[in-house]
Amino acid sequence: MLFKAPVLKAIAEGKVDLAFRRWRKPTVKAGGTLHTPAGLLAIDEVAIIAAEAVTDADAIRAGYASRAAALAALEGEAPIHRIAFRRTGEDPRKALRLDVSEAALTEVEAQLARLDARAPWTAVVLDLIAANPGVRAPDLAARLRRDTAPFKTDVRKLKALGLTESLEVGYRLSPRGEAVRTRRLQARSPDAKPQA
Repeated sequence: MLFKAPVLKAIAEGKVDLAFRRWRKPTVKAGGTLHTPAGLLAIDEVAIIAAEAVTDADAIRAGYASRAAALAALEGEAPIHRIAFRRTGEDPRKALRLDVSEAALTEVEAQLARLDARAPWTAVVLDLIAANPGVRAPDLAARLRRDTAPFKTDVRKLKALGLTESLEVGYRLSPRGEAVRTRRLQARSPDAKPQA
């Protein structure tokens, strides 16, 4: 579930605690959490509602100026879902992104090796994001001749390790992602010394 920058700001300020989405299948569930740039959100309720049930008060709590504005943004055929949430704190991935200690990088390398066990892909995706910050996921996926949905799933795995961060459009490497990529590039260098 994505939010636009003004809504993220309002969530961080405690002004928005509802969302409306048209979904065939919900992407969040009650009792779950959602990592966002505005912080970690606890999902309290997800309910299918009729358009008539959207009120002015709820529309404002979702970051819209009015009920009419909310309904205009909800065009489509899928059922309308009303999502109630609360911000519970900072996104824990923020701290991960900044941790470039030797121990942290060694652990991340082990986790990446597990992700690469079947077919290596993490270095290719990190290199692609490093070379193309702010480029849309469908465009990045097309460069690898991949479908967008599985590509985004892979980027989320990297994000969970603190290696990437989402921009309003596209992604970029975090400081941790840059450090891991630098280590990998040095290890691939013909001048690299074998590790003891």
